[in-house]
Formats: sequence, structure tokens, C-alpha cells
Amino acid sequence: MAAAPNVPNVAEVPDGLNEPIESIESISRTPRHSLDDIVALDALALSDAIRERRVSCREVMQAYLGHIARYNPTVNAIVSLRDADALLAEADARDRQLANGEYLGWMHGMPHAVKDIASCAGLPTRKGSPLTSAAPDTHDSISVSRIRAAGAIFIGKTNVSEFGLGSHSYNPVFGTTRNAYDPTRIAGGSSGGAGSALAMRMLPVADGSDFMGSLRNPAAYGNVYGFRPSQGRVPYGPAAEVFVQQMSTEGPMGRTVADVAQLLATQAGYDMRSPLSIAGDASHFPGALQRDVTDVKGVKLGWLGDYGGYLPMEDGVMALCEASLKDFAALGCEIEACAPDFAPQRLWQTWLTLRHWMVNGSLGEFYADPSRRGKLKPEAQWEVEGGEGLRATDVFRASADRSEWYRALARLFERYDFLLLPSAQVFPFEAETHWPKAVAGRPMDTYHRWMEVVIGPTLAGLPAISVPVGFDPRGLPMGMQIIGPAQADLAVLQLARAHEQCTQWVSRHLPPMLAAR
Repeated sequence: MAAAPNVPNVAEVPDGLNEPIESIESISRTPRHSLDDIVALDALALSDAIRERRVSCREVMQAYLGHIARYNPTVNAIVSLRDADALLAEADARDRQLANGEYLGWMHGMPHAVKDIASCAGLPTRKGSPLTSAAPDTHDSISVSRIRAAGAIFIGKTNVSEFGLGSHSYNPVFGTTRNAYDPTRIAGGSSGGAGSALAMRMLPVADGSDFMGSLRNPAAYGNVYGFRPSQGRVPYGPAAEVFVQQMSTEGPMGRTVADVAQLLATQAGYDMRSPLSIAGDASHFPGALQRDVTDVKGVKLGWLGDYGGYLPMEDGVMALCEASLKDFAALGCEIEACAPDFAPQRLWQTWLTLRHWMVNGSLGEFYADPSRRGKLKPEAQWEVEGGEGLRATDVFRASADRSEWYRALARLFERYDFLLLPSAQVFPFEAETHWPKAVAGRPMDTYHRWMEVVIGPTLAGLPAISVPVGFDPRGLPMGMQIIGPAQADLAVLQLARAHEQCTQWVSRHLPPMLAAR
């Protein structure tokens, strides 16, 4: 059994790191028609303004295109951007629909860019690789089709790491996505383009996917919210294989928890093409968030920390996360250090085996062709090669270990309502660095070891959201994961919402480029 981490006495956490605020005036309550005010609106506020025809879809599109033209060259978050005239024509069509009493849904006329891993009809899906086609896709993924049905106008894609591998969004097709708070540093990945675009107000809300923290890590690095839903909550596909490739799941990102819940409600729900998808209706999630913060009084939180010293952490990460425990205590939560009855080294080996196996299955065909192998980045080749040496018994044993890990966390949830864990082990590092070779003086033996902190919820298929917890002295953001029991997605969102009401990190701390406008 791993040693339990120390939990600081919340009364002893220094003031000033996570100081709550009583209230905040939001521009979203008084939308006006200037370009800056439109892009400043959170997604639900923008939706209301469009539906009530206080702002036209054309005005919205003009505002976003102008904002993207100004800031995207710096952060490189949105790629495959469509022609402005075509987008304005689509916005005009949405205005005509409203004038005729036709309202498609909460995203009616809202600009949206899809993560460049998911298929979106009319746009290429490059996945950050020269091995993919530049021709437009002819179909939508299940999740994208639901966003389309809700009325969104697709303006382009958001940048990713090559084939979604690695938590740094750089690739040979579109280049490097940069951090909204410091463009010399990374935005995280693989949903780095989504996180940076969202933080820079170039999108009202963003979709992404999460294999090894790809919704949580960019959210932490962008001072926004990224939610990895329970396995099956958002149907996967359509795809050739729909049973075992389920450690990755699509999900929402937003600047408010309410926006995250609304996009999840759009993405979620059973689809017969995805046999493991959850049949439960998530449409009530957004309304169920409207609870008083006192509703979380007495909630029991288990603080996992750094797994008793097992995980190396850059100086300052634990301090910010531990300081955030003070916010949960202020809400009336009861916080206690805990540890799962499962060796973390065993968890890592389970991860490596299953990751090698799955990446080998998806990229092995490229690797087997000598003319294409060289176009895979070295880290992708390493993953495929790791899968080549696996036996069936290795995979089965790893799957059994994964099952035991789930049971170990289930035993913790008999005592705690939620578990807390940092969202990353390092702050955003220099954009030219592919991955850190050491963390806190400890060598990293793989390209993703520095993100080991996120594999636990992935392997257990549990809902986990990254919530902002503040900034280090350099102004670099960090987040913390709230992890819930299986299929307790709404409960996780409700706790995140209570924390948001207490701290208001997103609205209080704009990226410096926007704050200086």
C-alpha cells in the first residue's frame, strides 16, 4: 500500500494564493454589441444573446473572426480556418432562420472549431500528421454531429499533438500551439489548440478528447475547465473498432462549469454505433448545477497529493494545489489525506502495456510501411515498437491489473465522496522543448512520464475535471483534478461549480494579452 500523503492543515495555508471573492460582475450579464464585449461572453451568455436577438449571428461571426485574426498568429490554436465570406454567409443564414422562428439549439450561430482528431464534414482531419489526407472529411463523428445539430457553425479545427500523442501540441503540419498566459511556453495537449483558443476567447466553448489527460492538462495550462467524462458517457465513433479503444474519450472544455455541462449534455447519450455508450440522459446536467454552494457542506474529499512522494513535482505545483484545499474547506468540505491500496509502479506498468497495445493497433500499419515509418515522430515509433513485443498474456494481465486498480479506487469511494489530485506535475515549459527530461531532479524515462499523474482516472474510466487553482510567481497557471466514482459525472460538475463560485479564477485572471487590450 502506498504511503498516505500529508494533507496540510487548511487553517495554515498562506493567505493570498487562493483568496476567495464574494461576488464578481460579469460582462455576460449585460451583453453589448462591440466586438470585444461579444467575444468576452461565456458560451451560455452568448447563446442567450443570440436566441433573444440582442446580437446577430453575423455580428458574432465578425467579432470572432476579427479576434482570431488578431491573436491566433501568436498562439496558433486554430488551424484549417475556413474562408471568412463563407462563414459570414452561414451566419446570415442562421439569422434568417431566427427571423423565421427557427431555432436549432443552444449553439445556434455560435462559431466552433473541432479538435483536429475528430471527423467534421467539410474540414480535413490532419491529426497533426503528414500521413493524413488534406482532403475535407465527408462525415461527422458522433459527437461532432450532435454539435452541428445544436446549431454551431464550424469555422475550422483546433491544433493537436501528432496523432494525439503527448501533452504538448506541436506537429509538422501546423506547428506549435502556444500558451495563452505566456506564448513562449506550451499549451498542453493533445487538446492544446482547444485549451489555448478557449483561454484566448477565440472560441465560446471547445470540444476535445482525453487519453492521457488531454482534456485536463490543457485546461490546467489555460486557466479553464476540462472535463473527462465517465467511460461511455460520450459515444465513441463511428470507427472500425468500438470495443477496446475506450481509454480515450471525447468531452467538453469551457470557461465556466455551466458551459462545460451544457456542451457535455450535447455530446452525451447512447448511440447504437457505440455499444459501450451510456444510455442515461445528460440534458438535465446544466440545470442541476444551479445549487447553493452550501449544498457541498460535509462532502468528504480524499487528497491523493503526489502518491506519498512517488510522483515528482515541480516546485510550486503542490503548494498551489494544497492552498486550494482551503477553498474546499471554506465550502464546508471535509478533507483528509488518503492513498489507494495499489502500488503506483504497478499502475504505471499497466498503463505502458495497454498504451503500447492500443497505439500499435492504431499506428502499426504506418510503422510497418518503410516509406511511411519515418514520418511518424520517434515517440510514436517507440509506442508501436513497445506493442510489437507484447504477448496476449501481457495484455490480459494488464487488463486484470486495470480492473484491480478500479476496485482499489472503489474502496476509497466507500469512505470519500471525491478524490483530489494535481492536474499536472510541471508548469507549462518552453515551447521548443518536446518533453521534460527530468522533473524535480528525477529523470523521465519516457516522453509522457511527466504526466503520470493523470493516468489513474483514465485507467479506471472515472469522471474527472480539472479546475483552476491559481498561478505561480511567473504567472503560469495550474489546475487540480476532482475525481468522482463511476458515472458520477453530475456530482463532479456540481462540486466543480461550487469551487468556481468560491474562487472565480477564470474571470479574475485574463491572459495578459487580453488584459492589456
